[in-house]
Order: sequence, then C-alpha cells, then structure tokens
Amino acid sequence: MFHPLRVSAVEQLTDDAVAITFAIPAELRAAFRHTPGQHVALRRIVGGAEIRRTYSICTPAAEAPDEPVVQVGVRLVEGGEFSTYALKELSVGDTVEVMAPMGRFAFQPRPGRFAAIVGGSGITPVLSIAATLLAREPDARFCLIRSDRTAASTMFLDEVADLKDRWPDRFQLVTALSREEQQSGLPSGRLDHERLTGLLPELLPVADVDGWFLCGPFGLVQGAERALHGLGVDRTRIHQEIFHVDDGTSPAVASAGPASTAAPAHSTLTATLDGRSGNWPVREGDSLLETVLRSRSDAPYACKGGVCGTCRAFLVSGEVRMDRNYALEPDETEAGYVLACQSHPLTPEVELDFDR
Repeated sequence: MFHPLRVSAVEQLTDDAVAITFAIPAELRAAFRHTPGQHVALRRIVGGAEIRRTYSICTPAAEAPDEPVVQVGVRLVEGGEFSTYALKELSVGDTVEVMAPMGRFAFQPRPGRFAAIVGGSGITPVLSIAATLLAREPDARFCLIRSDRTAASTMFLDEVADLKDRWPDRFQLVTALSREEQQSGLPSGRLDHERLTGLLPELLPVADVDGWFLCGPFGLVQGAERALHGLGVDRTRIHQEIFHVDDGTSPAVASAGPASTAAPAHSTLTATLDGRSGNWPVREGDSLLETVLRSRSDAPYACKGGVCGTCRAFLVSGEVRMDRNYALEPDETEAGYVLACQSHPLTPEVELDFDR
C-alpha cells in the first residue's frame, strides 16, 4: 500500500545524486519505522503509466518513541524516468507516493564485528546499518570498504566522516577510487575478486567477522562474494543486495521444482495474496507477476528486474523458470521461493503463495 508523503528536504550530494527526506505524519510513524538495511518503493504516475522504483533508507533506524526519519539517496541513471524527475524537478513540499519499508537486507543490531563492501550508491543501506549498529551496541565494530569512481562522485561523504569522528576506535573506513588517485589510502583501481582476496586479510581478521554486507553493482558484489568464499567465509555470514546489473551475467536458477524440458502451450496460475486466491490463464510470454497484476493491482512489486525481491512468492506446486535472480539467497530458492516477476510456467498448473 502506498502513502502520499510530503518531501521535507532535498539535499544535493553530488552533481548526479540527491538525498530526499520525507515527512512522516503521526498516524504513519509505526508503519515507517524501518529496520536498518530496508528500502522503500516510490511510485509516480506519468501519462497514465505507473513508474515504481526502490531506494534504500540511509538514515539510522529510530526506536519508539523517537520519530522515524526516512531519507533515500537517488543517483541519476541515464534515461531513468524517476531519477531524472528526482534530480531535476522534485522540490520541498511536493508529495510522493511511498510504500512502507520492506526488504530482507535488513539487519538487527547485535554485539560483534561486522564489515561491508559497497560500490557507488550501495552505500545507502549500509550507512543505515553502520550508524544504527554503532549507536546501539557499544561492543560492536564495523569496517566499511567502499568503492567509487572519484571523490566528487562519492555519496554521503560527510555522513561517513561523521561516523569516523564519533567512533574512531570502532569504525574503520577504507576507500578505493577507480578513476582517481588518492593522496593516501589504496591505489586507484576496481575492487575485483583478485584484489579483494589479497586486500581483505590485510585489513581485518576475516574469520572473526560475524556478518558481511555486500551492496552495489552486480560485478562488485559477485567479485566480493567469490573472494569471501575463497577466504573460507561461510555463506550464512554473507548478505548481499544488488543495486543494478552491469555485466549481463545472470545467476538465475533455470527452473524451480522437478526438472522439465519445455513450457506448456497453456498454463493456469493459482495465486494467494492477502488471504484471497484466484485463478488466471497465463498469456504467452507473460511472467507470473504480470498474470496476477491483470486482476490484482495490489500484487507486490517494485523493480520487475529480479533485483529488489519485492515480488517473492512461495511455489506451492508446479514448475517455473526464472529468467534472472539477483535477490533471493540460495537457502530461499532451495526452500521453494521464486521471484514472480521473473518466473514463467513450465507445467500446465502453477500455484504461488505471496503470503508465506
């Protein structure tokens, strides 16, 4: 469900990025009290067409009775309809439709040692995670390894510097610039698999880190994950969120359910959403999400690209093919979850449950 929220602040972060803060009315404070790492979906109607985008909340999580602060960072994407609007038109006082916080990149602060590897706008959810953790857990430590093109393109420089100033003994910051030399710190270049494999053991005791948070472009996240696996880190300690896919490679599960060879000529989808079930024929080429949306406009989705995970559903019966999967963890797919926006039927009957 979307709620109209007033924009209370628009802050220019870089030449191509802004931070947008929303005013949360008293009656919605409980709904918008987020967990660190969660995101919100924003909606805009243009010419009768609906545009939805997801953006991570970058502010620390507030506990009751404190008022929640919902701020997102938006970077301009070439040809992006919403990001262009956000940077060039959106002003204080405007109203934007916003869905309550969601997402499984969320983190409940606890004592321990944690680390993150982020690229570009991937800093946004991790900024919330690190700030909340350090403020709430005096025995926690956090290491942030961030990659950006240049210093001028780096989002939330001041906010990250503030963490270093407030908790110098518990917050470690390592910055790599891919297109600019630094006077101190790491030499320029991308943080790829090979470089991270050699770098991480020099920065911190890898085996002692209780949780790793990887966020940013797919290439960076994939390289970081491979490096951590190679260093012996168990996959249960690695949490990741893809912000965009930059190399065309998909880690998608080819099918869910028993092996099947070809799609049927006709399929019927049964889906349960908010306690109500329905049956619909699947049109040729349509995803299961598109099938549901023809009759249920309240079906959950945001990106339709297999990235945000908003449309996650449990596959009750039948078989499906997922074109892409950048959102679900291996244990989720093994348990029977699929992304409805990327799923196509491989059997005459398929049943999904969005409520599980």
